[in-house]
Amino acid sequence: MRPDPQGDGSLDEALGSALTGVVRRTGASIGGLFLTEEPRGVLRMVAVCGVPQEFTAPWRRLPLTAPAPLTEAIRERRMVWVAGHDEMARRYPRTAAVLPYRFALAAVPVTGARRCWGGLVLLWPDERARAASARERGHITASAHQLARLLDDSPAPPDLPELPRVFRVDTVRHPLLTGTAAADYLERVPEGAVSLDLEGRVTFASTTAARLLGRSVEELLGTRPWQSLPWLDDPVYEDQYRTVVVSRAPASFDALRPPDQWLTFRLYPDGSGISVRVVPGREQAADPAAPVARRTATPAPTGRLYQLVHLAAALTEIVTVRDLVTLVTDQILPAFGAQGMVLSAVDAGRLSIVGHYGYPGHVVERLDALPLDTELTPAGDVLAAGVPAFISSPAELARSHPQAARLSGKQAWAFLPLVVSGRPVGCCILTYDRPHDFSADERAVLTSLAGLVAQALDRAGLYDSQHRLVHELQQALLPRALPPVPGLEVATRYLPAGHGLDVGGDFYDLLRLDDGTAAAVIGDVEGHSVAAAALMGQVRTAIHAHATAGATPDQVLARTNQLLADLDSELLVACLYVQLDLTGHLLRLASAGHLPPLIRPAPRHATTLDVEPGPLLGIGTRVRYPVTAAALPEGAILALHTDGLVEHPGTDVAQTTMELAAHLAGADGGDLADLADSLVRHAWPGGRRTDDVTVLLLRALAGPER
Repeated sequence: MRPDPQGDGSLDEALGSALTGVVRRTGASIGGLFLTEEPRGVLRMVAVCGVPQEFTAPWRRLPLTAPAPLTEAIRERRMVWVAGHDEMARRYPRTAAVLPYRFALAAVPVTGARRCWGGLVLLWPDERARAASARERGHITASAHQLARLLDDSPAPPDLPELPRVFRVDTVRHPLLTGTAAADYLERVPEGAVSLDLEGRVTFASTTAARLLGRSVEELLGTRPWQSLPWLDDPVYEDQYRTVVVSRAPASFDALRPPDQWLTFRLYPDGSGISVRVVPGREQAADPAAPVARRTATPAPTGRLYQLVHLAAALTEIVTVRDLVTLVTDQILPAFGAQGMVLSAVDAGRLSIVGHYGYPGHVVERLDALPLDTELTPAGDVLAAGVPAFISSPAELARSHPQAARLSGKQAWAFLPLVVSGRPVGCCILTYDRPHDFSADERAVLTSLAGLVAQALDRAGLYDSQHRLVHELQQALLPRALPPVPGLEVATRYLPAGHGLDVGGDFYDLLRLDDGTAAAVIGDVEGHSVAAAALMGQVRTAIHAHATAGATPDQVLARTNQLLADLDSELLVACLYVQLDLTGHLLRLASAGHLPPLIRPAPRHATTLDVEPGPLLGIGTRVRYPVTAAALPEGAILALHTDGLVEHPGTDVAQTTMELAAHLAGADGGDLADLADSLVRHAWPGGRRTDDVTVLLLRALAGPER
């Protein structure tokens, strides 16, 4: 990171100092600072304290769209508090799956004067698992503001390191207990004493501990116990260490030192490391001095397997192929230190590239649409055999595929076949800019990951095909262009929701009835499916036929309702029909359970029209639809819209409608198309819509303009 404006140290040192300060003041055990990586919309961890760097691997990059406490805090501009693991499992199951520890968590956005820079995460031991007080929340928020000010005052945006910097929170020690005195004391007690740092390395071992463990003190120092002691090389024991580091809660377990020596290990953590008591004999009863009972639950796997669990949870939420490409780029590449990737899908006997990163365009063009049995790259071989290929250097690749080695300019490759139930669905290639030796655990995890990516690609491809079918059906049923009507200016916007088979419900139309009369229609069919899209087309056609035949607004809706009754459809339809008398400047409106429109008779003034509603179309037969009359002054703007513009999860429709009317009143109405865009942006500033949004704006032109 670049120097801070005060010139008294680098910006990253200032941020690290501020981070350790808030951890110390709040009593948190772990703290992490994330900054937004633009323009990719990814949070990158830049600083951490309280855990070793290797613990951060699954969370170094976090898409802003991911369902996690920090991303929710940033999206909603508020603090998110999670009181314990049970609450984490309910609200954020993906995060809970890869953090199987007991702790409380606070996530708060780091928002400055210019922008939201990212977010701050703090963790406390399990005994803190309760709601935060107003004072605590205020203190955490103030600390986030302090971090934001450091970033605001920096003359240049911060650099984002590939790996987060680890900062240490100083722990207060007894002023009279020197290192020699402590060592002498531990040598005299009858049990073994071992000290581990937060990285899990042995920093001290008493003579008794060395004897019980079967190694000399020199052989133990600087090593991790599960590496220097083969009989402790089990994920169960390593995870005990991980558990106490994250939760800061003491734990104990028993282990058998071959051939028949049972030892009890009691772990006591703090912010600088772990003190371990080694007691001969298997523990028969809980130590009365131990603050908690020993843990017997089977722990989660460790190391690379944490990454696999995290990535597997993310892959289960993949919806589109584009989502999958983003996840591979933002999370899988950094997790394995790769710099490039090519993701291909099987299409008509060829490998069509659906996403790539770190490759120039001409190389992608050369690799696209290769046959499944291609010999240009190892992709054909791995698909035929169903076995990944890990190539550590260009020389190794050149021996089997010389053209591929010259083509890409990369230095190492992992070719992963994507196979589902014996059927090839694609190939994923991870590439490195330098030679790379693939360790055994990397090969194992990447092989497992390939199966998960294959299933995600297969599901996403099916979803995209269904989405495209429904979308094309609706586009065929909606008007390609609205007819010109003298005396009327028109602008429309139709935007489908972000996920799911989310098209098929909304519709709109504009009809020219005679030289001085027009009709505007907007509606919403219940559901989002092919059936909804088909019914939408039938309703629109019926309204068009009845309106152009001279029916009044109430008759148009009543006759269309009868059509739905005759079709015996289970879907209901909300609809608003507006007849515009452009000569007399009058409106006649009939509503079938639809939201009333907004009207802006003049700049700086807008309100909701009071329209008497009738029942939804399809709800029954022999129903009446009342007609409401209203004035349409020259220059007035009438805004018809569907509920996707004002219905947001957790909000009141009446309140959001009032806010929308206020925005319409104050917005620039010079260009109706720009005004329509402005209304949509106001309603959904983040762009992640949960429902279809349709807007139909109409302006009655004055005499000379007509």
